[in-house]
Amino acid sequence: MAAAGQRDEFAAFLRTRRARLRPADVGLPAGTRRRVAGLRREEVAQLAGVGLTWYTWLEQGRPIAASPQVLGAIARALRMNDDEREHLFVLAGAPAPDRDRHACVSQPHLALLARLMPSPAAVQTARFDIRAYNRSYRFLFGDLDRHPPEDRNCAVRIFTDPQWQSAHVDLRNAQERIVARLRAAYGHHHDEPGWQRFIAELDARSPVFRELWLRGDVGGEPNSVKQLVHPLFGPLRLETTSLWLEESLFSRLVLFAPADAETARALELLAASHADEPVVESDAPVVDAGALAADSAALAG
Repeated sequence: MAAAGQRDEFAAFLRTRRARLRPADVGLPAGTRRRVAGLRREEVAQLAGVGLTWYTWLEQGRPIAASPQVLGAIARALRMNDDEREHLFVLAGAPAPDRDRHACVSQPHLALLARLMPSPAAVQTARFDIRAYNRSYRFLFGDLDRHPPEDRNCAVRIFTDPQWQSAHVDLRNAQERIVARLRAAYGHHHDEPGWQRFIAELDARSPVFRELWLRGDVGGEPNSVKQLVHPLFGPLRLETTSLWLEESLFSRLVLFAPADAETARALELLAASHADEPVVESDAPVVDAGALAADSAALAG
């Protein structure tokens, strides 16, 4: 547990989260003669599967430690959202939990991806997980849908997929840049188990990644021109832009806009060649299929 002032803030945060809930919110009977505005301490302890005395000490700011598993159970018992749960962990001095892998995608993001057609565009996380993408992006390096959602990651693809690798005019430079960006992001997430597993697995899968990671280079991603070669539509010169959508969720929009008339025409042909495929796709369960279909129909018309 953290210092005294932080423990006091942790305790106050628990009390405010408990006070806002009613028994019906967590599936408990209301009962009679309730003397507190929200849930009782014993009710939270029961829901979280912890001892009442121990939970009471937490709310009193006593210097006791709570494991990430227990903190997660308390967060679930108090119906905390991702932001609140992360705040709870920070106040407890514990490693921040992994966010929901789908949390970075919303319906407006999907509509934006559709409107950017035929320019390839995708919603990615700071770890380069590809969470949503339009039709042009799907077919920019082959068919992204051939890979399971957990393998739709730019770093994984550029170090393990020959098709992605052959599309880059200067593969080594592209690999160096993505590792430098990944290491810069890792500095903010180094204590997260999901990030640690990701780096370890990529290290095991790619000797090239291992070599570049050990160099320790760190870098950002200024807007630049990306040079690719598509197997059907030839050379592509793409102006890359990366814009944060939800910085607290570490999600960004990555856009490849045509840098010349030849590339613009090639992207139109790329999008048209798969006109029977969805305009936008995502592995996120938040997709509103009806609204997305309406958007796609309007754009197609």
